[in-house]
Amino acid sequence: MILRLILTTLAILLVTNVYGGIEVDSITTAVIAAVVLALINTIVRPVVVFLTLPLSMLTLGFFLLVINAFMLYLAAWLVNGFDVGGFWDALIASFIISVVVALLSGMIKSKS
Repeated sequence: MILRLILTTLAILLVTNVYGGIEVDSITTAVIAAVVLALINTIVRPVVVFLTLPLSMLTLGFFLLVINAFMLYLAAWLVNGFDVGGFWDALIASFIISVVVALLSGMIKSKS
């Protein structure tokens, strides 16, 4: 779990350097944002996914990208110094963060 938080923090920092739609004031803010995002994904996301299950099935799962964007946008709203420009910025950033975390997790698992 701590490894996942570290990977998410690294992904957030990478996105802030690669994509202009998301900004983080400091590394500490990125760590706090990763923790808040993990809590949101643990508590809020399952409820939202369940409530939007018919829509997710209708869109063949693509609506889950929208849910991820809203979770990132919610984390930015809760954490001072973590800013997302708008919905499209949240959508793109959440996609990049998901891909980076998955790639880093895969690289770590393959080496162990």
